[in-house]
Amino acid sequence: MDTSKTAKANTGISKPTLWVMTIATGLVVANIYYAQPLLEDIAKTYHVSNGTAGNIAMLTQMGYAFGILFLIPLGDMLKRKRLIMVDFGLIVLALLLAAFAPNFPVMLIASFLIGFTSVVPQLIIPMAAHLSKPEERGKTVGFVMSGLLIGILLSRTISGFVGERFGWHAMFMIAAALMLLLWAIIYFLFPEIEPQYNGNYGGLMRSLITLIQTEPLLRLAALRGALCYACFGAFWTTLIFLLRQPQFNLGSEAAGLFGLVGAFGALGAAAMGRISDKTNPYTVTTFSILLIIISFVVFFFSGRSLAGLIIGVILLDLGVQATHISNQTTIFSLSQEARNRLNTVYMVTYFLGGAAGTFLASRVWNTWHWQGVTVIGIILSVAAELVHLSYRKTVRLNLKLN
Repeated sequence: MDTSKTAKANTGISKPTLWVMTIATGLVVANIYYAQPLLEDIAKTYHVSNGTAGNIAMLTQMGYAFGILFLIPLGDMLKRKRLIMVDFGLIVLALLLAAFAPNFPVMLIASFLIGFTSVVPQLIIPMAAHLSKPEERGKTVGFVMSGLLIGILLSRTISGFVGERFGWHAMFMIAAALMLLLWAIIYFLFPEIEPQYNGNYGGLMRSLITLIQTEPLLRLAALRGALCYACFGAFWTTLIFLLRQPQFNLGSEAAGLFGLVGAFGALGAAAMGRISDKTNPYTVTTFSILLIIISFVVFFFSGRSLAGLIIGVILLDLGVQATHISNQTTIFSLSQEARNRLNTVYMVTYFLGGAAGTFLASRVWNTWHWQGVTVIGIILSVAAELVHLSYRKTVRLNLKLN
């Protein structure tokens, strides 16, 4: 195959290319979450507290947010495939730095770089939309997004399994090898997409501010998403600390298995996305955020109950993913010409929210442990619901205009 071939929009995607896009999206986004079930083991290696080790997860999410902000807009200026190829090389270097980090400060730097470089999914998803036939675009993007979701959920299961048997260093080395394999496959399979933006990088970045100022529904989706993902980060970062407590006495593998439990919630979220297409998405989102609130109430009373934690995980993942789908549906309907930049604003805010939730939960754990974490989750999820309800008139006006 001629790897320099340039693809035109709306030409359709072959099944092999679509599957590679989906698998690549899942494997790359997994890099962000591999460390979470391994935090206590990493803390022991570097002789730091569990709360301090939680900074690894926080910095990885912050890195992802900054990567989306500064790298993803380049997809409108540079050749898409070439940008992806270069980014894969940087991902490999960041993962190897984490695997062989000689001390904790270097591990923190490596964690930020892993997040900063692992933004390939946010280049692949718009690429899938660009190549898809108009009548198949929603189906195609949804299929690729399923890879992203599965990667997020199963990453903890995989890293927990590997960490329990081979140590946490091995997980980062395996991840680097997978990225090299994907680099080779994508080099020969992906078509090239010529840039569509004619301005300079400064103008492109300034347009992000204009979008924030002029699109109230973008502000709603971004803030709503950030608060919900903060809840998500707070729970998953501290779960391993809870499971290591005497009442459970479980390890990183058990923490990873909760990712499989969360898959049930993810499947439900996809169904709720279809429901929102047929009904009022505002009402569906009201319900999905309520599920997050209920999940943390369940967690509050489940500090000694595995059954309660399992129920809470299903509710949490269902609520967070359903809200995420609703948010993206909202922002992509605002402007066809600015979808990448709309997604940049949304995803940057989204992952900064996750980083904030991780930071808060790690600090609260050191003093108030699990009960404190669940209270943080309740406060954040209630705040998300209040923000959502406060935009009721704006949403109704937008529905009338459309």
